[in-house]
Amino acid sequence: MRTAANTADDRAGRAVLRARAPGATHFRLPPVRSLTRALRRVRAKGRGCSVNRLCAISVNLDAIEHYHGIHALPPPDPDVSRAAYDRALRRVLDFGAEQRVPLTLFVVARDALHLSSALLLREAVARGHEIGNHTRDHRSDLVFRSRDEQLEQIEGARELLESALAVKPVGFRAPGYVVSDELLEIVEHTGHRYDSSLLPSPAFHAARAVAVAALGFRRRRTSAAVGTHSVARAPRHPYRIGRPYTVPGEGLIELPVHVTRGPRLPFTGTALILAGRLGARALTELVVGESFVHLAINALDFLSLDDGLDALRGYRPDLRIRLPDKRSILAAVLHQLRAAGYVFVPLERVAATMV
Repeated sequence: MRTAANTADDRAGRAVLRARAPGATHFRLPPVRSLTRALRRVRAKGRGCSVNRLCAISVNLDAIEHYHGIHALPPPDPDVSRAAYDRALRRVLDFGAEQRVPLTLFVVARDALHLSSALLLREAVARGHEIGNHTRDHRSDLVFRSRDEQLEQIEGARELLESALAVKPVGFRAPGYVVSDELLEIVEHTGHRYDSSLLPSPAFHAARAVAVAALGFRRRRTSAAVGTHSVARAPRHPYRIGRPYTVPGEGLIELPVHVTRGPRLPFTGTALILAGRLGARALTELVVGESFVHLAINALDFLSLDDGLDALRGYRPDLRIRLPDKRSILAAVLHQLRAAGYVFVPLERVAATMV
């Protein structure tokens, strides 16, 4: 519920946000035409070519309360949740600056109404990072809700982000990586140029289905949703969706989260961190050489139990890993990709090469 205090906070935040963030690090990206030519040369020459390849890094900025919902836990203290969100976002931006990589930040729009978070997000825009639409409220069961609710969550989020951050997102990611043909139609009709919700990994979706079933067996209600099993067989590389969305067609551009060759293991920050330094290097070898690599990380990848997240101790083993170790693993992966000739770009630049 909105209060007078909230409204004043929003207005104050938007007034402050009009100024550019001081000392911002800007990214100079190659023109779209050059990126398109590079992709074509890579595809023509194959895995052994030496020209630049493209890598995008996207970040899911999910608040702590969403993880509590997934694991059927009571809501966290709002102050703890907000502080952890802002700390994670600050660390994500610092990591991007240290590694000199542009990021695509998928933002839950209602979080942009908080002054502290909005200031950080505005700083991200000033630094050259892309803002993506992650719906208004991050309802994991969005695909099972009415069309009107879906439209409100998608179009309403886009309008809110434009109002709060002075940017209009062109990319969309559904909560929990779960979509439907009908949902993606709304995404396209509301002016988005691409979707990035597919994670075509059998291992990922099997693990989620087992976890949801286990919670159901224990009569614990989770906010997590299980999508169609066919998504695990969807294309691994960027494509235009058909109907169903898991097959190529002439529709909306889809930029899937990367999975490895062979077993289709998820190439995500959490998977890399849990694999350890050697395991992360091996996973990266299974994507190196492809014309485009898309690494998806979570804000939670930049948090630990020391950030007041003890309630998640038994559910998120990655939180028990020290933050310096997490950063070191992710930095080593980026070094490995850069050494293999990858140029880092936001997802919107990749989508622009497919228009």
